[in-house]
Amino acid sequence: MHFKTPRLSMLDLVPVREGGTVRQALDIAVQTAQKAEALGFARYWLAEHHNMPGIASSATAVLIGHIAGQTTRIRVGSGGIMLPNHPPLVVAEAFGTLAELYPGRIDLGLGRAPGTDGATMRALRRDRVETEEDFPRDVAELQRLLGPADPNARISATPGSDTHIPIWLLGSSLYSAQLAAMKGLPYAFASHFAPRFLHQAIGLYRQLFRPSAVLDKPYVMVGVPVVAAPTDAEAQ
Repeated sequence: MHFKTPRLSMLDLVPVREGGTVRQALDIAVQTAQKAEALGFARYWLAEHHNMPGIASSATAVLIGHIAGQTTRIRVGSGGIMLPNHPPLVVAEAFGTLAELYPGRIDLGLGRAPGTDGATMRALRRDRVETEEDFPRDVAELQRLLGPADPNARISATPGSDTHIPIWLLGSSLYSAQLAAMKGLPYAFASHFAPRFLHQAIGLYRQLFRPSAVLDKPYVMVGVPVVAAPTDAEAQ
C-alpha cells in the first residue's frame, strides 16, 4: 500500500512570551514563518483570538498581510477568522485586498466560534445576535463575494470579487464537518483541543462529501500540538 506523505503547515497564535512584549511576539512570528517557508512548509496560518494578554494575533488579516510581505512562496492564511465576529463583506474586502497584494498565496479558514469570552464577544458584535443558521448563510455569502463578478449584484466586494480565495471550514465538532462536506469545501479539524472527535469528524466529512467547483474529492487538514526543541530532553 502506498501512503502519500502529508504536506506540513503551521498554525501560530503569536504567543507573547513571559517577560516579552507584543512587538517581540510579532517579530518572532515573522522569523518563524520565514523558517517554515525555508523548510518547505505549505502554509502558515494565524488564529483569531481576542482579549487574551498572551496572544497577539487578534487583528488576523493585518498580521497575515505582514507575514505574507516578509515571505515569498508559502501560503499565508487564517486558522481561522471567527465569522460570527465579522460581516462577510468586511472579510471579503480584507482578504480580497490580501489576495490582490499576494496572488495565489492567501487562504481563508473560517470558524463559527467567537474565539473569546462573552463580554468581548458582545463588544465585537455590538447588537448582532447570532443564530445557528447564520454561519452557513455567511459562508455562502462569502463564496459569492469572492467568486465571479456579477454586474447585476447590488453588493459586491472591491477588492474581493473574482479573487476565488480558497475557503476552508474549521471545526472541533461534527457540525462543520457536515457543512464542509455538503459544500464540497476543504476541512480542517482542531484536534489540538478536541482530539476525541477527530476520527469521527473526518469519517463523517469523507462519507458525506459532495464534489464542488472547487474540490472534486475530500481534502482534510488536522491540527496537532507539537513541542519542538534542539534535544529530546529539552522538549520533554
